[in-house]
Amino acid sequence: MKKKIRGTINRPRLCVFRSNKHIYAQIIDDTNKKIITSSSTLEKIIREKIKKSHNCNAARSIGKNIALKSKALGIKEIVFDRQDKIYHGRIQALAEAVREEGIKF
Repeated sequence: MKKKIRGTINRPRLCVFRSNKHIYAQIIDDTNKKIITSSSTLEKIIREKIKKSHNCNAARSIGKNIALKSKALGIKEIVFDRQDKIYHGRIQALAEAVREEGIKF
């Protein structure tokens, strides 16, 4: 049985979705059912920085971007939701980039 991961106001959920071409990250407050902030390889600012949108370097830049956005909003702790994907490759690169920016999970 799958465990449901839920975020709170104090510790919102960082939900990561990975497709074959892109990677998306959203910080979600599950108590109010609102997306606080998001980042993906489809954003114009990120597309200018990266060459390919489906590698670990792109995932690292998304992780760094979402961490900077969340720190600007005062979020220091999150719950990591990888949506049953294994902690490996692009998911791991994104998570490590978020941790390097000082966000705890």
